[in-house]
Amino acid sequence: MKKIIIAIDGYSACGKSTMAKYLAKMVKYNYIDSGAMYRAMTLYCLRNNLFEGDSPNEAALKKQIDQIRINFYYNEISGKSDTYLNGENVEKEIRNMEVADKVSPVAAIGFVREALVKQQQEMGKDKGIVMDGRDIGTIVFPNAELKIFVTAQPEVRAQRRLTELAAKGESVSFEEVLQNLAKRDLIDTTRKDGPLRKAGDAVVIDNSDLTIEEQNAQMLKLFMDSLGG
Repeated sequence: MKKIIIAIDGYSACGKSTMAKYLAKMVKYNYIDSGAMYRAMTLYCLRNNLFEGDSPNEAALKKQIDQIRINFYYNEISGKSDTYLNGENVEKEIRNMEVADKVSPVAAIGFVREALVKQQQEMGKDKGIVMDGRDIGTIVFPNAELKIFVTAQPEVRAQRRLTELAAKGESVSFEEVLQNLAKRDLIDTTRKDGPLRKAGDAVVIDNSDLTIEEQNAQMLKLFMDSLGG
């Protein structure tokens, strides 16, 4: 059976990663979380005191960019791939609110996106991957055989993220999460390099009112249709 590239783009807290992980597991493809790569880059900036207020020191980061390598390795215990920053498992650290609040300014930097896009394209050279993010179908893999754009109402997304954070023991309010998402949406859709937008040939899935079963069924059908095309 031929292999294809599946690009899943969309807003924060729409469940892109969950969708992509499920689809990759069902069709036995490799899953790449591009958003985790930008979070890992943000964690690097935080650890190395590169932030000046809400934005990183671009000159300092640019001098170090070639030393930053992000990989994914399968975790047999969790059954998922973990994110590694220069050989260290940082899967837990990149999911906290401090990183979430700082990631969009880092992801908006042109040379950061250029460096990570190169790493992402290298991961997809043999196809057979599912990658999710903001610009996968528009910039990273514009020729992907299947492109999906995921959206949901802001309040629905905020509640999902709040539940996720609460499960990890983080105490934040619904209003904080909603504001964080609004801030990220604005930066993600208006940045100069790789802005969040729907590819012209992407299929839209609004999962505000979909059950997980309905959502998964849609994705699997789209995958089978793509193989037959």
